[in-house]
Amino acid sequence: MELRDIEIFLTLAEELHFGRTAERLHLTQARVSQSIKKQERRFGAALFNRTNRYVQLTEFGEQLRTDLVPGYRLIQHSVSHALARGQGLTGMLRVGFSTVWCGRLVLEAADAFQAEHPNCQVEIREVPLHDRFGALRAGQRDIQLTELPGEESDIVNGPVFFSHPRALVVPAGHRLAAEKTVSLEDLAGQPLIPLSGPPQYFADYHFPSHTPSGRPIARGPSAMVWEDAMNLVLAGRGVFPASAEAATYYARPGLAFVPFRDAPPVEYGLFWLADGESPKVQAFIKTLVEKLSATESQSRRAAGP
Repeated sequence: MELRDIEIFLTLAEELHFGRTAERLHLTQARVSQSIKKQERRFGAALFNRTNRYVQLTEFGEQLRTDLVPGYRLIQHSVSHALARGQGLTGMLRVGFSTVWCGRLVLEAADAFQAEHPNCQVEIREVPLHDRFGALRAGQRDIQLTELPGEESDIVNGPVFFSHPRALVVPAGHRLAAEKTVSLEDLAGQPLIPLSGPPQYFADYHFPSHTPSGRPIARGPSAMVWEDAMNLVLAGRGVFPASAEAATYYARPGLAFVPFRDAPPVEYGLFWLADGESPKVQAFIKTLVEKLSATESQSRRAAGP
């Protein structure tokens, strides 16, 4: 038996329906029927009992299926492994993320990626805010989904996945906590808690030193991680700009997230080394895009018209 005929026979033995078998294998029903008849002539025995109402394996067909399945599965595994090796889709893919929403998408994409590419494992690690590209440059990450901007000559900035309105995190008793929205000009009145570690262009974008009108913005104590920043806000040491989405995941007593009405959004995109664009990286990007699209479609359907 040729490999294609074995595939047709085993699929029909599973489906017990010529139409579904043809659809699954992207063949015509006539091609499926011809293959089965050819094998029955060769063996001199019927493989299936079939009428207009049902299709059933004969005793001879049952035994043939039992004998063929182990070898066919071994062939499938060998071909799949060879394809993965040829395409560079083996080994370990190391993915970084920041924030809960980035991590959730990465985890969902990793499950789908490993199901499609079983010879490639995915390792997921959080990216520290104070050292956004250190692990990428050290070869400890292949790709990451983190905050923009990322103006680095040796790093590729890929597609944007999330774009969220910005909010100002203030103590619950702060005078701005009762406002419906705040303005960038309001930052002139209180110390701003910056993150230590990121490059200057990142700090200028997220933690400006002046308001749009040119008024200076005072600096509070710096923080290296999110938790430190929130503790400093709770202690009344300053205010902190963040994604408004953070209120969904990080709200706690004593904190208020007040939306900005005039600040640019907080965006999150993919980054990878310019010389590290491998088939694994490109395949994972494709999976991420597909997973995000599916998630957004589900959200739209749930929201209704």
